Amino acid sequence: MSPESKKLFNIVILGVAFMFLFTAFQTCGNVAQTVIRSLNSTNFHGSGYTSMAIIYGVFSASNLITPSVVAVIGPQISMFVSGLFYSMYIAVFIQPFPWSFYTASVFIGIAAAVLWTAQGNCLTINSDEHTIGRNSGIFWALLQSSSIYFFNNTVCFANGGLQSKFQVSLGDRRTVFIALTVISLVGTVLFFLIRKPDSENVLGEDESSDDQDMEVVESAQNNMTKAVDAFKKSLKLCITKEMLLLSVTTAYTGLELTFFSGVYGTCIGAINKFGTEEKSLIGLSGIFIGIGEILGGSLFGLLSKNSRFGRNPVVLLGIVVHFVAFYLIFLNMPGDAPIAPVEGTNSSAYIRPSKEVAVLCSFLLGLGDSCFNTQLLSILGFLYSEDSAPAFAVFKFVQSICAAVAFFYSNYLLLHWQLLVMVMFGFFGTISFFTVEWEAAAIVARGSDYRSI
Repeated sequence: MSPESKKLFNIVILGVAFMFLFTAFQTCGNVAQTVIRSLNSTNFHGSGYTSMAIIYGVFSASNLITPSVVAVIGPQISMFVSGLFYSMYIAVFIQPFPWSFYTASVFIGIAAAVLWTAQGNCLTINSDEHTIGRNSGIFWALLQSSSIYFFNNTVCFANGGLQSKFQVSLGDRRTVFIALTVISLVGTVLFFLIRKPDSENVLGEDESSDDQDMEVVESAQNNMTKAVDAFKKSLKLCITKEMLLLSVTTAYTGLELTFFSGVYGTCIGAINKFGTEEKSLIGLSGIFIGIGEILGGSLFGLLSKNSRFGRNPVVLLGIVVHFVAFYLIFLNMPGDAPIAPVEGTNSSAYIRPSKEVAVLCSFLLGLGDSCFNTQLLSILGFLYSEDSAPAFAVFKFVQSICAAVAFFYSNYLLLHWQLLVMVMFGFFGTISFFTVEWEAAAIVARGSDYRSI
């Protein structure tokens, strides 16, 4: 196998492994609060929202140390160990206890930070300046097969055991989460199929042992230096004008990520007026979120290079689509849906709850999310091409912090207050993005290069 073929093989395996891993994890997260509501009528007392808040909070803090972890043990082992912790979190639901549930939430927060840092490193070492775009697209497409919910929510939608029940039975719960644990373990094992790419500068076999020892020492010192430099650059980037402005937009993506990935499915499952199909609608909602994600990613991600109008029109479309979705959700769903008891809610909003409107809003949430994320990735890559790793670390840090905050307040705020928070952050986040994009367009017009810190 040629070196280029080996690198392409690694990228495909990386994407397939993430597809399996996040098929299991996304499904778990999508139905967790609904399942926990059933468990709360037993000796178990916990909250899926609190769990996700812990995960994202720990994930945010762990981003500061994960580059050092990956540098020491390598990306392959880092991803494998992280995958085991993902599987452990899912397996907790087979026989859950509050202490194990929240402890696993802490561990998976650390594992998530290590996993995504290692993924970026693996993608980089298997790409060059000519293939990074292609490889990123391959990985993104395979990852979206899980995160857009096609596979996982089809299973949930077809699972009759979760339909027309206020209580999810012990047998149904164990069957679902054993299957999800196995799926995540399959993705974890696939990381071992990733091969070390051939180095273009391979040292000769006649190299002396003293020289080899010296190289090992210098390599260790270089890794430590790079880790310290990346940490310093991340701190410096946090206080630049462009990053502060983009942080408002990033904060919005964290809030709306929490809403469509956790809160919205819980709201659908809590509305008794949807009839006996309320639980299966959670899966159907996820499928349409996925359709919106993949449509937006295809149109605005792959075709962005041919756009003559910049990034602002796409972001404007995203916020308009989201505002329409929020308004329809406000009309369609009662305010107590996110915090309804296990029996659900019989309340109504301003119109009779409509399954069709709920599914349409799912599609709009996914489409709008793809608009924001594709353009944020694009502008970060343009502005910080020389310091992309620290820039994306700050991006993930802000996004995960805001997602953690959103999961926390989702335990207490009524639906209309949650929608209001997102509307405010969405409005100011869009204005902030416009400001940075206008400056980026001016840089292109002057024909000058942006000098990152």
